[in-house]
This record gives sequence, structure tokens and C-alpha cells, in this order.
Amino acid sequence: MAPPRVEQDSLGPRDVPDSAYWGIQTLRAQENFPVSGVRASPHLIRAYGLLKLACLRANVALGVVDATRGKAIEQAAREVADGKLSAEFVVDVFQAGAGTSFHMNVNEVLANRALEILGKPRGDYATLSPNDLVNRGQSTNDTFPTAAQVATLFALAEVRTSVGALAASLRRKGEEFRRLPKAGRTHLKDAMPVTLGAEFLAYASALDHLLELLPGVEGALAEVPLGGSAVGSGVNSPAGFRARAVQEYASLAGLPLRVARDPFETMQSRWPLGAASGWLRTLSLELIRIANDLRLLASGPATGLDEVRLPEIQPGSSIMPAKVNPSAAECLNMVAFHVVGADAATALAVQAGQLEINVMMPLAAYEVLFAAEILAHYLPVFARTCVDGITANAPRLERFVFESAALATILTPRFGYLRVAELLHAAEREGRPVRELLVERGMLTPAEVEALLGNAALLKLTEPVP
Repeated sequence: MAPPRVEQDSLGPRDVPDSAYWGIQTLRAQENFPVSGVRASPHLIRAYGLLKLACLRANVALGVVDATRGKAIEQAAREVADGKLSAEFVVDVFQAGAGTSFHMNVNEVLANRALEILGKPRGDYATLSPNDLVNRGQSTNDTFPTAAQVATLFALAEVRTSVGALAASLRRKGEEFRRLPKAGRTHLKDAMPVTLGAEFLAYASALDHLLELLPGVEGALAEVPLGGSAVGSGVNSPAGFRARAVQEYASLAGLPLRVARDPFETMQSRWPLGAASGWLRTLSLELIRIANDLRLLASGPATGLDEVRLPEIQPGSSIMPAKVNPSAAECLNMVAFHVVGADAATALAVQAGQLEINVMMPLAAYEVLFAAEILAHYLPVFARTCVDGITANAPRLERFVFESAALATILTPRFGYLRVAELLHAAEREGRPVRELLVERGMLTPAEVEALLGNAALLKLTEPVP
């Protein structure tokens, strides 16, 4: 093993493992913040690699970084963006305020990899400095929130695809179940009938509506503070850097990034991350509702609704033989619960800015990215292992819908609310079907009962009124 190299920062010299691309400031961060063992999201690493490449190109074009060292830094930045150096990003997600620790981790990895490309030893910062050259015209204050917003855009693109896949799966089930009337329930009590298909199509519609809100969130994230340097003024960056760097970044990331309309606002406020987190929370609340409905519809079989059957994907009990639980829906709930909790942490971080900066950016970035990643990962799995394999228990649906006294609601225009209410109470007291009592009391003929309450009538009844 090679002996350690000696590096020096403003606090003095330290030994750094010679095999590491990271340097002394990353070393201090590892010692100071051994909190969770959780490392940065791949989305954030990619976003920072592309950001540094964009800034490097702007600086070379503006003549403040020479072409030789610029070419080496460019190669290193591309490797970071491509995930080739991901193991070198060792700073805990819980770290020094504002993300300075992670930012310097990036700068040091780029500097030392560029030095290696130039044939120089790692740590030769007199030749190529992480602060003075890699970070030329930049600050943690503008680069970290910019990279966090771009990383969130990357993550949300994956969530969009996953939500779309789940919505499509629910929509297919809705079409499959379109002609299956079932008892409706309000307050968990018998209500007017719907179809099983209408319930599933409504789930898909809810997800479609949420996807329609996403472009507004993405538009907010696309307005970035890059080029603001320390406080928004762009101090120590060459003239024209801000616009050129953002343009380069947009091209590299394939996103419609734009220069902030008010560079001081985008340094102070992290509301776009809050908006992204809020959208993920709202999505999760709908997913919780859908998962709980599926669990309820599949409850039993002997003692629950048992109106649908979920795929049996694994045994459900270590003690009760043959018990199978709605495991996929339970997992979806846990994922969504975590996202709701992550939003609470993000909200606290977003409101915690003071004056020219929000030092809680690392927490907000971590929570939003983790929330997006677990949703993006699990929703397609849930569609495949649960929704795609749902079957309807048609006999159970038919039994409940015809036993439901709520069907008599359609008789109120003919017989009046109070008379129908008395009929329903009698049916409940005597344990007899409403249809039978209607004929016995001479209120309707058997043919009229079938015309009003039969299967064909039910299907018509479940259609929305124009």
C-alpha cells in the first residue's frame, strides 16, 4: 500500500490516502459527520458532474481557464457524470450546512482525477487547485441548489414514467371491469351502486390529474441560481459566465434550464424543492388511498368484502397456514408513508433559510431525491405484482349489489323519501330483500322490479348523469 499523501487546507496539513481521489476537506467531513452512512443520490452526483463540466466550458471560453487543464477537468467531469467515480463521493448526506462538504468532495475528486490525466500526482494543487481552478467563479451557495434542482428534475422524470405505468395498469383493469356492477359505499355504509370498472378508472384518473400538475413543478426547478456565486451577485466570476454556464448546463442535461429572473431570490429561497416535495406528498396521499381501497376490497375472504382477489405473491403468516396478505399494497403504503414524512422534513428545511442562503439544502435535497427514487422504483413493481393480476369476484359483487337496500333510493321519486325509508327499515328488521317486499306490499309488480332493479337497470344506473 502506498504511503499517504500530505495535503493542506486553511486549517493545516493532513495525511490523505494516496489511493483516494477525494482530498483533505473531504477527509475532514468524513471525520466530522459520521452520521448515517448514507451517501449522495446518483442523480445528484450526475447533476454535479454535468454542472462542473458546464462551468468549465464557460470558463475556458471566457479565457479564465487554460485549454490544457480545462481538457483534463472536462474528462474528469464527464467521468463523474457517467458514474465512473461514484465510489469517491463519501460524504454523509447529513453534513455541514449548505452542502459545502459535498461540493468540496466534488471539487477534490475532479482536481485529483484531472491531475492524474495530466500525469501529475494527486494532491498537486499548485498545478491544479480544487478551489481556485475547478471551482472558478462558483460557490457552494449557487452550485449546490442548482445541482439539487437538476437532480430532482432527473428523478421526477423517472417518477413520471412510473406513475404513467401504474395509471395505465389501473386503466386496463377499469376497462376489464367496466360491466361489473357493485355496491357503492359512502361512510363505509351501503350506497348507490357503481361498477368495479368505474372505481378503477377513477384511480387512474386521479394519477393522470397529478401528472398534469407536474410541469409547473418542473418549470420552477428549471430556474436555477447558477452563476450567483456567494450571494447572487456573481462575485469572482468573469463577465458573461452566468448566462454561458446555464446555457451549457441546459444543453448537457437536456433540460430547459434558464437563468434566474432574480438571482438573489434563488440564492435565498428553496421553494422549488418544496414544491417538488409537495407534489410527491400529494401523489403519495393518493397512492395510500388507492392501496387502502384495494386492501379493503380484497379483505376476507370469509369475513371481509372479498370483492376482488389480489395476486398471491408470498405466504402471509409464519403461524397461520395458507394465509396470504395484500403484501404489495402494504409495501406501497410504507413507501408512501415515508414520502409524506420526507415532505415534513423538507418543509422544515425549506423554511429554514436566513437572509442570503438556506444552509439546510443538503437535507431538502436528500429527502426529495430519496422520496422520488423509492416511488420511481416501486410503482412499476406494484403495477406488475398487484394491479395487473387483480381479478373480480363476480358472484360476491352480484350478491352485495342485490342485497344492498340502498338500491331503493331510485324509488324515492315514485314513493317518497319517508315511505321508502320505512320499507328499508322493514327489510332490515325482517332480514328480507327489498325486492321481495316491494312485490308483497303491492308497490311494484315483479316485472317492474326487474325493470327498475335488475342487472340491465343497474348498468344504466351506474352511468354518470349528463
